[in-house]
Amino acid sequence: MRPAAPKVPALTDAECSFIDHYLALVDLLARINPARSSGRAHTCLIAAQSLAGEARALLEAVELMWERGEREIHVGTLTQALRALDGERRAGRVTIPS
Repeated sequence: MRPAAPKVPALTDAECSFIDHYLALVDLLARINPARSSGRAHTCLIAAQSLAGEARALLEAVELMWERGEREIHVGTLTQALRALDGERRAGRVTIPS
């Protein structure tokens, strides 16, 4: 039997948006990564074009956190959320394989 997947902790709306847009950027970078590429330039082109919009959305999420008085990133909580959303595997696709 597989172990239960970690649960996403309670997050503010801004933290949730922060995590969502961060992982979206990771996924886009993974599609562009030439070391793990499918070899299709069009896939890289579409992902590269989407990077700016996702980066802007991430910036807006962090700005919202700041405006709401959230002065600290709760590292443990956000790390737990990243793990629950398969962040380690997704981020691993950005690296260069051995």
